[in-house]
Amino acid sequence: MIRVATIGTSTITERFAEGVAAVDGITISHVHSRDPAKAAATAATFGAEPASDLAALLASDAIDAVYVGSPNSVHHGQVLAAVTAGKHVLVEKPAVPTVAEWDELVDAARASGVVLIEAMRTAYDPGLDAVRAALPAVGTVRRVSFRYGKRSSRYDQVLTGERVNIFDPAMAGGALNDLGVYCAHALVSLLGEPERVAAALVPIAAGSDGAGAALAVYEGFVADLSWSKITDSALPSEIQGEVGTLEVDAIDSARRLTLRFVDGRVEERTVDAPAGTLTDEARRFAELIAANGDHTRDQQWTRQTLRLLEAIRAAG
Repeated sequence: MIRVATIGTSTITERFAEGVAAVDGITISHVHSRDPAKAAATAATFGAEPASDLAALLASDAIDAVYVGSPNSVHHGQVLAAVTAGKHVLVEKPAVPTVAEWDELVDAARASGVVLIEAMRTAYDPGLDAVRAALPAVGTVRRVSFRYGKRSSRYDQVLTGERVNIFDPAMAGGALNDLGVYCAHALVSLLGEPERVAAALVPIAAGSDGAGAALAVYEGFVADLSWSKITDSALPSEIQGEVGTLEVDAIDSARRLTLRFVDGRVEERTVDAPAGTLTDEARRFAELIAANGDHTRDQQWTRQTLRLLEAIRAAG
């Protein structure tokens, strides 16, 4: 049994624990928080042990792996400490703000002989596999539009002047890191990295981006990405080819795909799986640890996504 300690006690950690509960061979054994009361309360809901001393936890033989669900800005230090201690790590997206930080962590994990992957839900969701399988049907790709807009309830707190981690630039917050990353990951994992990028970010009072858009240029086609945490959007994503267009209901968790061909045919495809769960990423993590599997592809997708996010920030 793979024993996992979670770092962080937010909603995403609760969702990860739900995902773990559906996977054989892995369990949440410890919950870390700097606040002993939070650690105890969350651990009780998971049937785990609380731990407020992270250094002692990482040095112990009581755990095999760590899930890092803390604020983005502290991921790097916590992951580095965990892999150096010989613990496997699944780190919540975005893993770190920069490619340089990710490269350092990958090197450290390799030196320790442990698994390090990002908890990028779409990477392991069957929806993206369905999009990948349908992609050849559209013919030569010419236009791509990936969108993710969902107004955060916490934006109301920002409007009253309150500091909120997901919108705080000091915590590596903002809409690009939280939602735009799904569009960026889907783009590079399906179609590779672009040649150049143009972008514009919408600043908010918190100092981060509340929304934004980017144009990624490839040889032979262009892709536009749009994201927002201050407005809602019900628009689907699209991949437009010379013989058809693939419409995707939600780029972060595709469940309904519609192929519209230039000759008038329409083909519907559905993905029979619950949307939005973290079960698949937990399963991938467990399988890699159990089989000492090759996770080069996983790490490369993270690196390519971070490169694109850096290009968007630089252009915006």
